[in-house]
Amino acid sequence: MSYLQKIVQKAVLLGLFILSISGVVSAQSSGVGTWPTQKPIRLIAVFPPGGSVDQVARILAPALQAELRQNVIVENIGGASGVIGTAAMTRADPDGYTFAVVFDTHGVNPILKDKLPYDTLKDIAPVTLIGTSPMVLVASKASGITSFKQLVEMSKTGKQFSYGSIGIGSLGHLATARLAKQAGFDWNHIPYRGGGPLMQDALGGQVQLAIGSEFLVKPHVDSGGVIPLVITTDKRSSALPSVPTIAESSYPGFNAPAWWAVLAPGKTPPAIVNAMNQAVTKALKTPAVADKLKAQGIVIVAGNPEVLNNFIGKQIAVWGRFVIENNIKEAAQ
Repeated sequence: MSYLQKIVQKAVLLGLFILSISGVVSAQSSGVGTWPTQKPIRLIAVFPPGGSVDQVARILAPALQAELRQNVIVENIGGASGVIGTAAMTRADPDGYTFAVVFDTHGVNPILKDKLPYDTLKDIAPVTLIGTSPMVLVASKASGITSFKQLVEMSKTGKQFSYGSIGIGSLGHLATARLAKQAGFDWNHIPYRGGGPLMQDALGGQVQLAIGSEFLVKPHVDSGGVIPLVITTDKRSSALPSVPTIAESSYPGFNAPAWWAVLAPGKTPPAIVNAMNQAVTKALKTPAVADKLKAQGIVIVAGNPEVLNNFIGKQIAVWGRFVIENNIKEAAQ
């Protein structure tokens, strides 16, 4: 059995384990009866300020604070495609006072990186799948590219383009790499440390193309700073209805949504995990959160921890296989 098969199998087994024990652990034995009253809740955003993870966490925090009646403090710990912040979360006491908001890189890091400072399955408890969103490929105004059709035509003549993403192994990187391979293009990938720096360079024309979540790029599209070319999901976005999908642009079947999730340290009592899941779910339904996320193209998913566990398992399987088959290495950064 390959490493990829083993990790997917473990993900499924972990989900079944969580599901089986969540209903039998009492509030009294887990301490959830007095949670959260001891101290503020730390919500780690695993990417730097300015990116979608940071923004999602800061939109969610006030609603969570109101729901839990406890201060919720967002702390940015970026670097290594979310690994540094996730590691900080796993090292925290599993007492229900530290959680993390992660991005789609979380589902690729176990395959991409030679060694993680945590076990993706044993050291982490899934809490809630916040939602999914299209990735948007945009062009800087300095590039002269105004449409995906033009980009394709120029690429077919052998012209090379550089595109930026939030890092090697990010969904933006892998989706664009898949597109380039499928179309036979020769594009150069430039990894950034987060969405904020990426968009700064796209706005300034330092990088010709950039791919990021709709949440990240839409404000810059609305302001006219960058030009949207195509989105990665199989259906158009209601937030950017005039932007075509890759699937309808001569590449049928293409679908690669970005996603955000809330995680907890692995030994957090299941009753606290479930309580936090319910609090996040309720927060996602409040207009203050739902309207802001929807306006940026995020489709709220929520669901119980098992929904997130299964989702991550599928992401590891799909994109992990792509990383292995295409020999994508972190050392290329």
